Amino acid sequence: MTSGGPPSEETRIIRRQPEAAPPPPPDLSEQHTGIIRRQPTGAFPASPEPQTSFIPHAAQPPPPPPQQQSARPQSPVAASATATVSIISGWATAVIATSLISGWWGTDELFCIAIGFLTAVSAAATIGGLISLLLRQRIGRLLIVVGSIVALMIFAGLFVAGADLPDLVYGIPVLPVAAITLALLPATGRWCR
Repeated sequence: MTSGGPPSEETRIIRRQPEAAPPPPPDLSEQHTGIIRRQPTGAFPASPEPQTSFIPHAAQPPPPPPQQQSARPQSPVAASATATVSIISGWATAVIATSLISGWWGTDELFCIAIGFLTAVSAAATIGGLISLLLRQRIGRLLIVVGSIVALMIFAGLFVAGADLPDLVYGIPVLPVAAITLALLPATGRWCR
C-alpha cells in the first residue's frame, strides 16, 4: 500500500484526495496576538542608578513564638487519682456482676446475660479509657465516663431487680460517680493536652 495513492486491493480503504491545497502558513510579521507589545524606539535609556545583582526582599515578619507550655509542668495527680478510682470501680463492678450472675443463673438467665454484656462493655470502655488517659489522649476521659455510666446501669439493674445485697454493695455506686467526677475535672483535662 502506498501512502496518498489509490487504495490497494488488499486493504480496501477508501481515501479521498484533498480538493484544495492547504492554506499557506501565515506571515509571522503580520500575525496578531492578544498580547500588546510596544515596539522598541531605540537604545535603552540609561538608568540613573547603577545595576546591582542584589534585590532586597520584603521584610519578613519574625516567626511566631512557639506554643509555650504553662510555666509549670502539668501535675499528674488528677490523672493518677482518676485512674486509681476507675480501676477500683471496675474491679468492684466485675466482682458484683460475677456474684450476681453465679447466684441468679438458675432462675433468670436472660437477666444474667444482660448483666454480663453490660459488664463487658463497662470493662472495655474503662480499660481503653485508662490506657488513653495515661497516654494523655483526650478520648480517655470520655471512655472512663462511659464505662462508669454503664457500671451505674448495672447497679441500677441490681436495685430494680430487688436482689438481696449486703449493705456494702449499696455504697459501691459511689466509685463510678467518683470516677466520673475526677475524669471531668479541669486538671485532668489539662493533663490530656
